Amino acid sequence: MKKNFTFFLAAFLAVSFASAQSLTDAIKLIDVNYKHNAADDIFKKLYSNNPKDPDVIYWYVQSIIDGEGDPTPEEISQAKQVIQKALNDGVNAPILWVASGHLEILEGGDINSAKQKFEQAITATKTKKGENPDILNAIGKANADGGSKIGDPNYGIEKLKRAGELNKTNADIFLNMGLCYRKLGSDYGGEAVKAFQEAIYRDPKNAKAMFQIGRIYQSQNNKDALEENFNNALKADPTFAPAYLALFNYYADKDVNVAKGYLDDFLKYADKDPKNDFFYAEYLFRAGKYSESLAKAKEIEAASGIKAVPRLNILYAYDYDRLNDSVQAKTYIDKFFGNAPASIIQPSDYDLAIKVSSRIPNSEAQTVKYIDLAIQNDTIKANKINYMNEAASLMEKSKNYAEQLKWLQKAVALKGVSGELDYYKLATASFNAKDYMQTMSISKDYINAFPDKTQGYSYFKRAALAADPDTSKGIALDALDVLDSIYSKDKVKNKKEIFKNLFFRLNYYVYQSKELEKGVTVTDKMLELYPEPGEENKYAQDTKATLIAGLSKPKSPGKPGGRPSHNSGSPK
Repeated sequence: MKKNFTFFLAAFLAVSFASAQSLTDAIKLIDVNYKHNAADDIFKKLYSNNPKDPDVIYWYVQSIIDGEGDPTPEEISQAKQVIQKALNDGVNAPILWVASGHLEILEGGDINSAKQKFEQAITATKTKKGENPDILNAIGKANADGGSKIGDPNYGIEKLKRAGELNKTNADIFLNMGLCYRKLGSDYGGEAVKAFQEAIYRDPKNAKAMFQIGRIYQSQNNKDALEENFNNALKADPTFAPAYLALFNYYADKDVNVAKGYLDDFLKYADKDPKNDFFYAEYLFRAGKYSESLAKAKEIEAASGIKAVPRLNILYAYDYDRLNDSVQAKTYIDKFFGNAPASIIQPSDYDLAIKVSSRIPNSEAQTVKYIDLAIQNDTIKANKINYMNEAASLMEKSKNYAEQLKWLQKAVALKGVSGELDYYKLATASFNAKDYMQTMSISKDYINAFPDKTQGYSYFKRAALAADPDTSKGIALDALDVLDSIYSKDKVKNKKEIFKNLFFRLNYYVYQSKELEKGVTVTDKMLELYPEPGEENKYAQDTKATLIAGLSKPKSPGKPGGRPSHNSGSPK
């Protein structure tokens, strides 16, 4: 698949072609998504008639790699062969160095190697008046094309700003600049809109720039703004197919009848290509006609093949999911994600993959992979957080608490702790994962943030005791000190909890560290808590007597006093 691109008209006007009208038609057709077939035919003829003209070669290469989506490996390979043939034929022009660097970026090559080609082209075309703005624009476009991980948009913006200063009329410079800003993420949406608006200022009929502004507002789900800008693009050019398709996609799950009208207009103005019939098959799905959608998809596959229309696999998955065939749906989901370029994957595709995969027994690992892909490719922070929480919930259901904790921590790291529920989930997951030291650390933060809530104290103590169940390590003593410092603020209310902590210490000093003197001190503290006759008082008195007797003998003491009953507040 390809991605929309712009043309430098001045460069073309400097070249003599057999048919100026053919060139104009090619520019108009290929510059708009879904109108490539006729334009490609024209460019093939232009290239055939002018195989050694650098400008023709450059734009023929662009016609190969540009369109809707990122270029396929086959398209990149074809474009590279065109450039190599030119070099073999002795055509070695700066604009072709830019084209070569462009291809290097698109196939994920060394960005520094591509930049070296760009800088050489700038140097070679520099005159007394300064740098060549068309070369700078071509470099900016090379970094604007492709997904967010392709190229260096900041580098592209730098070149485009200089181009915009040198050429005061070319709208395409700012169209490419807006695309570069958009690649930097949602935080740069405002800068992207400003660049597209400058393109419209330079060319009031620039449907492409209006459409791109609409896409930004669509990503923000701003209905009024997206409709205004998509409709502005259609007023500027009623044949601009991408705007009709965007409005179809927007209304497809809101009002299928309105969507159908936009789809009809799209098919009217787009290439007469079986691949575009895919959108009709998608409409049938949206209209709830799942069996008819499947039949149409199979018809398209027979005519064009999955490779030519890779979204057919995910459409099959959508249809089979609605027909309650999760096994078939998952089969096509796996095929789609295994072969489709990232540029054609939509956010809802990840949601479908996650939903269907989570239904299949023992597919947790695969489901999490889809969640991870969704997080990597979603630019909205709130969506990323929701995916992370979804992964955590999935891991909890499968009782993989260690992984649940990791996902919860990722979500909190991204959004920050927003309330007690976050601490509770983290503490619960870490305790269930038997990561008791982590539980204690989380619980300390929990207690500090919400001192009036009991769960923080509960998890802190449970983790401390679980980390040292037989008192052999003594590591729970420090934790109990922390709790007692808090409990001591209201000894009357918390004396049973304090007594339990003292009981733990007593067992440690008697059976582990053999520090009977410290044991006697503990019993004294028990008696301070329960000075009146009662079960706790009796336990402390008896144990103290046993320990004192033991201190007077050379042998180890017997068991101190026996445990108090459950009602006395001793640990369970």
